Amino acid sequence: MTILTYPFKNLPTASKWALRFSIRPLSCSSQLRAAPAVQTKTKKTLAKPNIRNVVVVDGVRTPFLLSGTSYKDLMPHDLARAALTGLLHRTSVPKEVVDYIIFGTVIQEVKTSNVAREAALGAGFSDKTPAHTVTMACISANQAMTTGVGLIASGQCDVIVAGGVELMSDVPIRHSRKMRKLMLDLNKAKSMGQRLSLISKFRFNFLAPELPAVSEFSTSETMGHSADRLAAAFAVSRLEQDEYALRSHSLAKKAQDEGLLSDVVPFKVPDTVTKDNGIRPSSLEQMAKLKPAFIKPYGTVTAANSSFLTDGASAMLIMAEEKALAMGYKPKAYLRDFMYVSQDPKDQLLLGPTYATPKVLEKAGLTMNDIDAFEFHEAFSGQILANFKAMDSDWFAENYMGRKTKVGLPPLEKFNNWGGSLSLGHPFGATGCRLVMAAANRLRKEGGQYGLVAACAAGGQGHAMIVEAYPK
Repeated sequence: MTILTYPFKNLPTASKWALRFSIRPLSCSSQLRAAPAVQTKTKKTLAKPNIRNVVVVDGVRTPFLLSGTSYKDLMPHDLARAALTGLLHRTSVPKEVVDYIIFGTVIQEVKTSNVAREAALGAGFSDKTPAHTVTMACISANQAMTTGVGLIASGQCDVIVAGGVELMSDVPIRHSRKMRKLMLDLNKAKSMGQRLSLISKFRFNFLAPELPAVSEFSTSETMGHSADRLAAAFAVSRLEQDEYALRSHSLAKKAQDEGLLSDVVPFKVPDTVTKDNGIRPSSLEQMAKLKPAFIKPYGTVTAANSSFLTDGASAMLIMAEEKALAMGYKPKAYLRDFMYVSQDPKDQLLLGPTYATPKVLEKAGLTMNDIDAFEFHEAFSGQILANFKAMDSDWFAENYMGRKTKVGLPPLEKFNNWGGSLSLGHPFGATGCRLVMAAANRLRKEGGQYGLVAACAAGGQGHAMIVEAYPK
């Protein structure tokens, strides 16, 4: 195959990528079904001398629901409390042994800014148990988990509950800044004259609200717009994106029907919700009828090949291995090496997995061939497929990552076999825990040893982690 050799130096980044990747189509239409269970030989363990082993005992999540459905009248701490209660029921861990609770969230409810603390109190944890909330966009729960890993590995704690929550059904909508300033000044006014003077400055346009948007502060570009540009830069077609989205929904439906999504716990609100409601396998013909959602009329990102606004919460019980065994638990997995990365938030906003994957593999002394289960966050089909093309490109590795060779393409037969964020849903602050539990549960089911979790996030950031199955 002849490689294009145009002078790239003066071209915009996206144009350079488009020239390079337009000749490399990627299709998953022939791999819409999960491969049979993989039985792998036991490889070396990633235990390190003089560092405590950190294990996942178990993890749960509420059903992930389309925003505006059954959770619409709740508050975030209600969902987080439900995840914590479900974890307590699933593991029977005594509340008093939990040393610390950490939750991730993105769109904060101002009344419960430390949602981890409010949810913990609501779930019956002691008021002596510290809790804090972290925010790192779509990898907020990842940050909650790895913060817990650090606390345990350093000997500060033995038992951590980490999780995340998002309620997109009700997000804060602010008054305009001019209106906020006027109201604050009125509150400070000490005389009627001062109040009347301030009121005289009021204008009706002050009442225009500030609506929230999933956009980058530094670029003012929505994530969907970025995804559309990324797909174009890597020459990912609309058909390829729709095919991948159909794969995600089809595998999620299969996993749901077969009872493989065992991390889901019922939630009474007031009717009992038992399963995710965004899994909707369609047809390529129906998907093709949808209009572009962001770049009109020629964009390729649509509602069908994007993750949807989702409500949900997750929680995991993380322990030092010796503590878990002393309490009689059989852990599901070890949490091993992890890596955070950060890139240009304009042209490389969603390429976190491409940058984080080779770094975490090198840190762990593994290669792509050692990984038995891949669990990547699916923000958009175009984002996943663009990452695939970048990961499979020596040119991209050399020119943008400072690497001599590519990391390689994740085999689709090992990739997101039980569906992903496109179909299961993506509550921003909760997805990280879902990814890790999916990897851990798949390793147990499929007989693998190593899982690789990766995700992109707003701000051009990303995360990757190695999950190692606990010996049976």
